[in-house]
Amino acid sequence: MSTLHLVSHHLCPYVQRAVIVLTEKGVPFERTTIDLADKPDWFKALSPLGKVPLLEVDGDVLFESAVICEYLEETQPGPRLHPVAPFARARHRAWMEFGSAILNDIAGFYTAPDATAFEAKRTAIAGKFAWLERSLGDGPWFAGEAFSMVDAVFGPVFRYFDVFDTIADLGAFAETPKVRAWRAALAERPSVQGAVAADYPQRLLTFLKARQSHLSTLIG
Repeated sequence: MSTLHLVSHHLCPYVQRAVIVLTEKGVPFERTTIDLADKPDWFKALSPLGKVPLLEVDGDVLFESAVICEYLEETQPGPRLHPVAPFARARHRAWMEFGSAILNDIAGFYTAPDATAFEAKRTAIAGKFAWLERSLGDGPWFAGEAFSMVDAVFGPVFRYFDVFDTIADLGAFAETPKVRAWRAALAERPSVQGAVAADYPQRLLTFLKARQSHLSTLIG
């Protein structure tokens, strides 16, 4: 069996995807967490983009979370996290990209310099959740009874709002009861819970306060 070593960061949602997939498949791995503000030389020598996650596989390196997750799906035992049918599998991959687009909106949201930009990003996020609402079935997971790679992507997305909701009532889920139920189910999933350390909420709050953004002014 290959030796897997995941290079991580405390807050990175893309790292969390990989951890969730590894956990769901029951694959043993080592995890090293680095400070991206002070990248060690060994990391710079391994990462072409200077980003996490990195997955070392028997001394070789993979980068980019989507590539890492697909590799794990293709090579590791445990439950399948993609549908077998080609069209369904492609559809899931499309919704994974949609999750990445929401993460980009979230970054714009917490860095928005003023109330106008803040509201524009809040509205964009709510609009994407409305698309999800129309696409979800009866749950509890994205594809029904089977936990999938799409769920691994959205667990970290929704985790941001566990902290955002302590700052202000954003109304992002007000019109999306299916998304709210999915969010709640993911929050209880052991693999999602275990993808971050216990001090994640405080670390995220500290990070947000330092952004000097509109959101940071709302933090008590």
